[in-house]
Amino acid sequence: MIFPLSIISLLGLVCLGLLASPYPFLAPGAVLGLVGVAVLYRKPTWGLLGIVALLPFEGLFKDSALSGSKFLGLSLVLILMLQLAIHQLPPERLRSNIWRYLIWFMLLYLLSTLNTDDMAMSMGHLRELSVGLVLFVIALLIGRDLNLDLFAKLVTLSVTMTCVLAIFSIKYQDQGRATGLLEDPNGFAMLIAFAVPLGLLLVIRSPNLLHRLFWGGCFVLLLGGMTKTESRSGLVVLFLSMAIGAWHYRVELKRIRPRHLGFAMLGMVIVIPLAIYAMPPGYIARIQSLSILSAGAKSQDESLGRRASYIVVGSQMISENPLLGTGPGTFPMHYATTGYAKVFSANRKVGDLYRRAHNTYLEIFSELGIPAGLLFVGMLVLGLYNLIRARRAWLQRNNREQADLLTHLGISFLSLTLFLMFLSAPNQKYVWIMLALTSVLRLKAEEAPMQEAKA
Repeated sequence: MIFPLSIISLLGLVCLGLLASPYPFLAPGAVLGLVGVAVLYRKPTWGLLGIVALLPFEGLFKDSALSGSKFLGLSLVLILMLQLAIHQLPPERLRSNIWRYLIWFMLLYLLSTLNTDDMAMSMGHLRELSVGLVLFVIALLIGRDLNLDLFAKLVTLSVTMTCVLAIFSIKYQDQGRATGLLEDPNGFAMLIAFAVPLGLLLVIRSPNLLHRLFWGGCFVLLLGGMTKTESRSGLVVLFLSMAIGAWHYRVELKRIRPRHLGFAMLGMVIVIPLAIYAMPPGYIARIQSLSILSAGAKSQDESLGRRASYIVVGSQMISENPLLGTGPGTFPMHYATTGYAKVFSANRKVGDLYRRAHNTYLEIFSELGIPAGLLFVGMLVLGLYNLIRARRAWLQRNNREQADLLTHLGISFLSLTLFLMFLSAPNQKYVWIMLALTSVLRLKAEEAPMQEAKA
């Protein structure tokens, strides 16, 4: 414990120095920081849970040099490095089958960066991606000790709170579409899609009626927030999530008796018209616009037209640079030189010429090349496979509770991977945290002895 005591002594001297400096008002903050670091040293999983809970609120601190999540992240990095150095954490915790893809992906990423068409854009992209990589390592180291029930509660509560802000305040809307504390309605819809399966798990697992009503209310607010985003991709992902959940609980659905069917039909008669009435007219129009898609017709929906142009430009970039791409973060630069950028930026700011692909997979394949794109997809597929294997392992141990938890986590992770087809977010923090947790949960499930199984 020499190292922690030396750090505490150093921070104590910093506090004394601040008291003697022209800025004594900073000393209480240093004391609170000292207390926070001491708590994180004893309970590092609290830091990861704090980051998870603060992610939906990052928009509040986008202009600040040090936000709550940044403080927690930096503190965890220092603490975990120290614990690894003094062998309080075994290095074996870094073991993960994701590394076999991630190492080669990063090697190709660096080669693409060296061969980039714009070094400034590529370095900015690398800085953003490095945050996700750091969270990946942190989740690997302490994910085994993570309270997953508390994880689900914090995600559900934090995203629900942003849904409340977006539903009832126009400040958190963009032209009528809810953005929460983010700048993009689709990015906000991605958070909601991630939280919905976890919120549904809490409803199912509620120990009494009061808890069930509370988490049920959160679930309804999440659905309301999704509707307010007017995100068509969010609606598709949400429908798939609910369908998978219904299939998982198909055995419980068989328990419904004929006398329950009347109440279910009455509820549907009441809820469906109310949902249609509450749905914004703009959302209905956006959904109806999907029916006009045809190969030769000009799209009447500007958003769909833009997305089609991203595919055309991205495909051309892939054909011209199939091995290493054009460099990380360079898609906007190439898109801005096309006629599509001018057409879809009419009467807009000049900065709107530089648009991202709004498809993480297309962006990675075009910017990093086909090999790196395949490795990235391989990581996500392996993550889903890890959760399937973990669920199977718990079922073999007759632990239905853990298997259900893995099912809902798997649906949440699947929602993230599907949403990456509609959003450029290779550095999305939930993606990298969940990617690390998939291998941790699989190892934990497969190492659990059979005699510890629940009857």
